[in-house]
Amino acid sequence: MKVRILGCSGGIGGRHLRTTSILVDNDILIDVGTGVGDLTIAELAQIDHVFITHSHLDHLACLPFMIDTVGDMRNRPLIVHATEATLEIIRAHVFNWAIWPDFSVIPTAEKPFMQYSAISVGEAVELDGRKVVPLPANHTVPAVGYHLDSGDGSLVFTGDTGPCPELWKQVNAIRNLRYLIIECAFSDREKQLAVASLHLCPSMLLEELTNLQRDAEVFITHLKPGQIELTMQEIEDCIGEFRPGMLQNNQVFEI
Repeated sequence: MKVRILGCSGGIGGRHLRTTSILVDNDILIDVGTGVGDLTIAELAQIDHVFITHSHLDHLACLPFMIDTVGDMRNRPLIVHATEATLEIIRAHVFNWAIWPDFSVIPTAEKPFMQYSAISVGEAVELDGRKVVPLPANHTVPAVGYHLDSGDGSLVFTGDTGPCPELWKQVNAIRNLRYLIIECAFSDREKQLAVASLHLCPSMLLEELTNLQRDAEVFITHLKPGQIELTMQEIEDCIGEFRPGMLQNNQVFEI
């Protein structure tokens, strides 16, 4: 399983800042932030499955454009996987004809460009021998992370989350875990904002990582533009023993 980072920033502001999206092999996306916009039309047309962590715009922005661009180039619907709570938000507030056309009934209800598929925490979706397992998350809207399992190795992406004891119970049960991608949206000087918005800052990240019982490489995602250097320095100062790396656009993981 090849995992390519298309976007991993908490915002925009230049060519190197793209919001969250991860390409798995050539046919699966985890989130659909602005990083998806760097794919070619041919690459977009190959994507059969999209897994959404939650409904916030930085994780969803390119989904309407992608379907509009390649829907008529495909011979089957794009499957959008998310929890039922997240799907309800997307139906009501995105594909509602007021913000964007409802591609779950275009061009016809019988043969639409897009289909919804509800998922539940802990229940694996298996696609050609690859498993995508929703994980618990704690955010201001219904949210999940994802466990990607090739059989030989696993990667965990937390998505957006504040402190979440239930997450670590499931992560620590993954015997073949190789990589952990975890968010840290704010610096410690904005800890109150991190707490209020159910994100992490370095001191909170330290508390979360003390729950990790697996030997995995740790990478930091969702850093806010303008605070990247400060936040990474704070991370180095307080949790350097975990040797976390800063996730980069176009970084590739093999699992």
